[in-house]
Formats: sequence, C-alpha cells, structure tokens
Amino acid sequence: MSHSLSHSKWLCKYHIIFTPKYRRKIIYNKYRESIRDILKSLCSYKGIEILEGHLMPDHVHLLLSIPPKYSVSSIMGYLKGKSSLMIFERHANLKYQFGNRHFWSIGYYVSTVGLNEATIRKYIQDQEKEDILHDKLGIKEYNDPFKG
Repeated sequence: MSHSLSHSKWLCKYHIIFTPKYRRKIIYNKYRESIRDILKSLCSYKGIEILEGHLMPDHVHLLLSIPPKYSVSSIMGYLKGKSSLMIFERHANLKYQFGNRHFWSIGYYVSTVGLNEATIRKYIQDQEKEDILHDKLGIKEYNDPFKG
C-alpha cells in the first residue's frame, strides 16, 4: 500500500538494525517493553509506521515506512538520540552502566525494501492515463516518447 502527499505517492520501506553499546544483552529482560513503547511513541511523533519490529537480546530489527521528507540518517539520529534520553530517564540505574548517556552503539545497518517490476510498470501506466485525463487530451494526441 502506498501513501500519498499532495503531489506524490510514496512507498519507502527500510529494514534497519541497530545495537546497544558494546552489544550488551540488555534489551530483553525488564527493559524490553519500555524500549518498545519508547520506539513506538517516537515513530508516531514523526509519522513513521512500524511495519514489523523485533527486540532481540542484543539488537533491534525494525521494518519502517519513512516518509520521503525525512532521510534515513536523520530518523536514525532522532530515534537513537531521543530513545537514549528517554531510556535513561525511565531507568536511572542504567546511567552507571552506559557512561555519557549513550545507550546505542554508533552506526546502524539499513537496506531498502523495493517493489517488483510489475508494480512499477502498473504505476507508470496508471500515471500516464491519469495525466491524459487531467490534461483532457485525446488518446490520439498522446504519443509515448519511449515507444517507437
């Protein structure tokens, strides 16, 4: 399902993995629900949809639908930075294990989740039909520049 803004349709899905500092196995136990709730609330503030998410003992897997007005790097900076502050606020005892209020390690892994060719072809065909109707051109007046 694609989303739409005033002049564009978009489907931007990203598979993202990031880890706690020193890859400590801290996420499970008593902090799991708290970290999940923090990440959900931060994503909802920015209009980011969490399509799938798993909190493993030493890393986080997220499948996010991020609006094109945001870069992946800015969203990761936002998620990791704000969630660190919120985690340390809720669990003050962690400040002593993670010095300088850095809960997450530097960096992350990201890969795009693309569409298949048939979907792209259908979108292009539908867009041409929409443009023709919008401009009120007849089918005979429209020549496809990419076909003979």
